[in-house]
Amino acid sequence: MSDPMTLKIEPLTTESFAPFGDVIQTESAHSFLINNGTTERFHALAAVELLEENNDVARENHSRAIISIFRAEARNFPFSINMLEKHPLGSQAFIPLSGEPYLVVVATGTDSPRQLRAFIATANQGVNYHAGVWHHPLLALHKTCDFLVVDRQGSGVNCIEDDLDPSYLLSYP
Repeated sequence: MSDPMTLKIEPLTTESFAPFGDVIQTESAHSFLINNGTTERFHALAAVELLEENNDVARENHSRAIISIFRAEARNFPFSINMLEKHPLGSQAFIPLSGEPYLVVVATGTDSPRQLRAFIATANQGVNYHAGVWHHPLLALHKTCDFLVVDRQGSGVNCIEDDLDPSYLLSYP
């Protein structure tokens, strides 16, 4: 194993995260009133992607979008990023439910991860990884946190992991 590289944490913004997916937040989002003006709808903040193994759009009874809750344990820092995963057959959205910030680590690359980036997400920001985007599993900071997750259920291999060499050292704060 090579010596770990240091990974700098940057703020999560719509622009900086665009190559990897969508930032799910109300700030600067298009909205309109519904329910006789009693509810503000922040419309289409992210798109759910459902693919089949041949990359065709999902057909009825093959893939479906599901909603789950993931409970992530707080990590100890500094933390070694030594693997990433991707889901080639669907997007994966994480919406924080616990009112806590968290870290997001993503990478470019198709066959293997390249050029890792780390972001700090506020308690009011969710992320939606596009299909095939390399990312690290949830990184809760201060305490165990719940996340509402919208992703794909269906046939085919939809989770690929890759070990990193060198690993990356992530320090917080």
